[in-house]
Amino acid sequence: MNLPNAENLIESLKNKINTIIDSNTVLIGVQRGGELILQKILPDLKEHIATGSINASFYRDDFSSRGLKIKNTPSKIDTEIDGKNIILIDDVFSTGRTVRAAMNEIFDYGRPSKIILAVLIDRNEQELPIAPQIYIEKINLPKNQHLELAFDKNKKFVFQLKESNV
Repeated sequence: MNLPNAENLIESLKNKINTIIDSNTVLIGVQRGGELILQKILPDLKEHIATGSINASFYRDDFSSRGLKIKNTPSKIDTEIDGKNIILIDDVFSTGRTVRAAMNEIFDYGRPSKIILAVLIDRNEQELPIAPQIYIEKINLPKNQHLELAFDKNKKFVFQLKESNV
């Protein structure tokens, strides 16, 4: 299978986000992929935007079976989000469980007026009534495969296909 070009997808996502942001926008990256994407696009955005990072691990409904990932760090939102338009950024949208968990944590920080989900890839396998409002590409994969955003030897973003025992 030919995997999508992650750098091209990130550029397209940045362009779409640039068309909808304003001074009332807060960009929040879901750890780890969404946070990496946010850091990549931030210097090229047309507005100076408040940002944050969400670790949704503790809010997942499958936390007891998944456990805590070592690479995750605590959530950090250093700005007021009441009444703000949140753009929640992630790399791959799959079942909706991570997004649901991230939204639960966002509401611990305040009550935004709107949350828009922006992802590079929609796997088109929702288990919850949640879907991205912005996605760059749709991909269907077997349940035992997942895409992981990583860096190649030249420090460019790439997707890696991983197998799991699901």
